[in-house]
Amino acid sequence: MSFLAILFALLIEQAQPLKPVNTVHGRSRDWILWTTRHLDTGEGQHAWLSWTAAVLLPAALSALVHWALWLLAGWMAALVWNVVVLYWTLGFRQFSHHFTGIRDALESGDEDLARQLLAQWMRIDATDLPRSEIVRQVLAHSVLSAHRRVFGVFAWYSLLSALGMGPAGAIVYRLAEYFSVVVARPLKPTGPLMSRSLKEAVLRAWSVIDWIPARITALGFAFVGSFEEAIDRWRKYELSKPGNNDGILLAASAGALNVQLAPDDLQGTAPSAQGEHLRALVGLVWRTVVMWMVILALLTLARLLG
Repeated sequence: MSFLAILFALLIEQAQPLKPVNTVHGRSRDWILWTTRHLDTGEGQHAWLSWTAAVLLPAALSALVHWALWLLAGWMAALVWNVVVLYWTLGFRQFSHHFTGIRDALESGDEDLARQLLAQWMRIDATDLPRSEIVRQVLAHSVLSAHRRVFGVFAWYSLLSALGMGPAGAIVYRLAEYFSVVVARPLKPTGPLMSRSLKEAVLRAWSVIDWIPARITALGFAFVGSFEEAIDRWRKYELSKPGNNDGILLAASAGALNVQLAPDDLQGTAPSAQGEHLRALVGLVWRTVVMWMVILALLTLARLLG
């Protein structure tokens, strides 16, 4: 079922992507803020209670719906539910239009438009960025977005689906990621206060949840890119800054593309980011998607034959 659910969700998402501002994401934000407002008292145990209610409760409900549909209406109904949840949680087109717009602007020579689009996407001041830095930031942000919106969802969905939990894994991953984004943003005067204990709990939980998916994505990029260079960059980064999931992912991606993605001395003699690396990243991501689908198809076939 995992293979079919992901395949159909990807096809639907490519044909009719969710808008950047949509009801599903709005309700997710409202739910997280509601649990924060009512359960966060500043104490450590209440911080974890708030995170559990915000992330695990919706995932558990999705698993119950999956089981109910399977038992009462058959596997086809459960498959439809899985596709619907994956469509809500996947976000290929949620970031690809930003990437495409900046790439087209750079290819046409309109660097001012590229800076403007980059500033809107990443919410930064890009006024004085040179072309190579624009490309580098687009590459880095696209790698992280592809992981968090696509490959991380794949990993958790596939894992818990194999354990009979239906689409619960996809919901756990996306809500945990979104909660980490919410607590990392500057507080608005009208927003709910968030205790230090809650922020620490949310970020710690996200680091644990993303530990395996980040390394699976890094390994996938290595397989479909420059393998030896990707593994070498990964190993060097892990030795210097252990436990940083995003850093490991960027290091492996930089090696797979043979480009500089981080402003540090771990990039070796790799060339600085150029326009051709944007096209190379598109190929890297799609080859990784194909690799995922082939692996899932083989696992599904093995299960059927077994």
